[in-house]
Parts: sequence; structure tokens; C-alpha cells
Amino acid sequence: VIRAKVVGKKLMKDGPFGTMRYTVKQMKMYKGFQIMPHVQYIYTEASESLCGVKLEVNKYQYLITGRVYEGKVYTGLCNWYEKWDRLTLSQRKGLNHRYHLGCGCKIRPCYYLPCFATSKKECIWTDMLSNFGHSGHQAKHYACIERMEGYCSWYRGWAPPDKTIINATDP
Repeated sequence: VIRAKVVGKKLMKDGPFGTMRYTVKQMKMYKGFQIMPHVQYIYTEASESLCGVKLEVNKYQYLITGRVYEGKVYTGLCNWYEKWDRLTLSQRKGLNHRYHLGCGCKIRPCYYLPCFATSKKECIWTDMLSNFGHSGHQAKHYACIERMEGYCSWYRGWAPPDKTIINATDP
């Protein structure tokens, strides 16, 4: 998980459809230090129809998530990527102060009702009910974090979260 500006791109002639290699200037890394302390390139499928993402060169800073495979960072349409200036204040605070509190939690998407958590380590993500996905209210304003006795639940607020309180009324 990084904040970066795209400074170049090159179509690589690998595979049947090619891969786009974006050269990035990493501003900050939020997660993944132990795997790859610095990211210089982000790889994605060359075509959006193959789940490749289109990033603009020298125009925006982006939040980019992905996975590391054979020493390379890959991203795609199923990963979270967003122009930095489109992130809400809650999302920015989450990246800096809250999301790491949910590393032991799993977010379970809910596509239709009823939805139930199958363990105390799950938060039910209801943005999918209204087809908003990553841009829904829950994603924009809440963080799934671990609380008292290892239970995970949604948190929204400005003060650092109190891990001794379980608030089942949040989404």
C-alpha cells in the first residue's frame, strides 16, 4: 500500500496481451515494508478489459494497493487505487492511524441480505448492497478494527479508537 505519483509508463511485450509498467515516485509506504521497502514500478494488465488500471503520468498522486509476485508489484481493478485528492479525510486518517488496527480482521462483503459474520474477526461490508463498492459510505468513513477480546467491528471517529469498547451500532 503506497502513495505515489506516476512519472512514466511503458508497454511491456510480455504475455499474449502485454503488461503496462508504470514508473512511480513513492511518496509514502503504508504497508509492505518487510516484503519490498521501496517501489519503483507498478505492473498491471495493458487492457482494462483484462482488469488493468489506467494511471495518468505526471498528473496526480495515487493511493495504490496490490500484491507482490516474483519481486514485482502488481495492481488491477480488484485492488484499491484512487487519486489521493479524492480520498476522504477518514480514509487518509485510516491509512495513517487506524487501518493497521484491523490487520487481524477480515472484511466480508455483503451482496444481499441477510448477512452474518461467521467469526469474531469479521466486519460485514454493506457498501455492496447499494452497488457502491469502494466508493460507498462505509468505505469512505469507517475502518474495521480489532476491539475488546479480539472482536472486529467498524469504527468511525476522530479520536484514537478505544479498543475496550465494542459498538455494535456502527454499520
